[in-house]
Amino acid sequence: MSTGRIPPRGPRRGGWPHGSARTDQLIRTLLRRRKESLAIEDVTVVDRPGMRRAVAATAIGNTMEWFDFGVYAYVAVTLGRVFFPADDPATQVVSTFATFAVAFLVRPLGGLVFGPLGDRIGRRRVLSTTMIMMAAGTFGVGLLPGYSEIGFAAPLLLLACRVVQGFSTGGEYAGATTYIAEFAPDQRRGFLGSWLDFGTFIGYSLGSGLVTVLTAAIGETGMVEWGWRVPFLVAGPLGLIGLYMRLRLEETPAFQQEAERAAEAAKAAEAHGDTVPIEEARQSGQGRLKEIFTRHWEAMLICMGLVLLYNVTNYMVTSYLPTYMTSTLGQDATTAQVLVLGTMLFVVLAITVVGRGSDRWGRRPLFLFGSLGLVALAIPAVLLIRAGGVLMPAIGCLLLGAMLVTFAGTSAATLPALFPTRLRYGALSISYNLSVSLFGGTTPLLASWLVATTHNTLVPAFYLMAAGVIGLIATLFLHETAGKPLRGSGPMVETEEEARTTVAESRTEAGRHARDVWIRLRHPWAGAGHRKEDEE
Repeated sequence: MSTGRIPPRGPRRGGWPHGSARTDQLIRTLLRRRKESLAIEDVTVVDRPGMRRAVAATAIGNTMEWFDFGVYAYVAVTLGRVFFPADDPATQVVSTFATFAVAFLVRPLGGLVFGPLGDRIGRRRVLSTTMIMMAAGTFGVGLLPGYSEIGFAAPLLLLACRVVQGFSTGGEYAGATTYIAEFAPDQRRGFLGSWLDFGTFIGYSLGSGLVTVLTAAIGETGMVEWGWRVPFLVAGPLGLIGLYMRLRLEETPAFQQEAERAAEAAKAAEAHGDTVPIEEARQSGQGRLKEIFTRHWEAMLICMGLVLLYNVTNYMVTSYLPTYMTSTLGQDATTAQVLVLGTMLFVVLAITVVGRGSDRWGRRPLFLFGSLGLVALAIPAVLLIRAGGVLMPAIGCLLLGAMLVTFAGTSAATLPALFPTRLRYGALSISYNLSVSLFGGTTPLLASWLVATTHNTLVPAFYLMAAGVIGLIATLFLHETAGKPLRGSGPMVETEEEARTTVAESRTEAGRHARDVWIRLRHPWAGAGHRKEDEE
């Protein structure tokens, strides 16, 4: 008499035991749970007005930061005369760039403080603080007396202002990229992130353009006497505008979700009677730093390599090139300033196009193209700049600008994606500022020193080639992130329709995954054929 049960069969050779259709369905259900599909609440629909405010407010911070860099690079020779003894012009230039570089040495300290703090108390509050400090430091430079008035106290005060700027900048760029990345839809993160560096080069162009106009209007004598102060004093109103915009910002959706998860985990731990909840320990500053250095060191190395590639090129073009063309090559100061300013305007016009292209073609191909181009074209570009006149140096500057824009338009979307949400600000701040301090900010100082020591005017080209090789190695280890959610966060879309489409695609993918694994378990030989068909 039948009992209604199917007698068990022995396992198939190399496969899963035969069972009933109900067992098959159970297996597929369990497998689907291994790769769960998204629910509609897992997808974040971006608030468009909030997104626009986020882009504008973060970009103006970069504008402020790089306005100072542009001014400092273009008045380096003038500052040398104002703040350092008049022994030797070359010594004055090196001393000025040494003061410039010292600010970068304190950037890692700022990153260590502001980065983990931004992961604990929020991105918005930290970005408002860094905005105030940057504006105050830059504005303070414009008020300083010169060496002829107070002697060695003058360069010391200049150094103090640069330290304040460097410390605050340690939390600025990483926080700004994190903020934009966490507000941007996945499919447009490259384009929206490129506006951050658009602000960078707008700031540099404004600063360098103002110095160029002042120099042409009042001459070098007027610049030494009083004109150098004007660009630094302009930073005060710019800083107030930036602070106002940042105070109107909201916290990013990714940070809010992470904070809610941390709060729920802490409550659950307390409910189970834990004296010191595990999540509380993980949220402490010391716990975050330990996790960053022990679990994310590979991502940090990739980040540092990409940052080195971008910033060595950036500071070589923006900070050192004007001085190289005037002090080393003996070219006309106004011509050199106009050529570099034209290069910056080219970068400004192209940067959002490159950012949009990174959403379509990927971040990795653009970094590969830029790093290989830097290795191949650095020497020809410097030879053109050395040729004299206007046309050849202009072509050389544009070649360097073309390589620079590939990194500038891509970095803001690439770097935040390397790290998970709960550690993103801190990990990015530390790795970014270590690389900038060791390699980026020291570029003008080392390049000027090497040229003065070796008397080889091709040194800048060799320096750029070395950066290109290091960037190429880092890019080879970079995983493509274009169009994908940030680590530790759900998908970000622009409309409700896109959210529904994303959920539907997720369910289809989860079902396909369950089907494939089920076939491989029940029918391994058929599964192998199925995989082969998929590959073909």
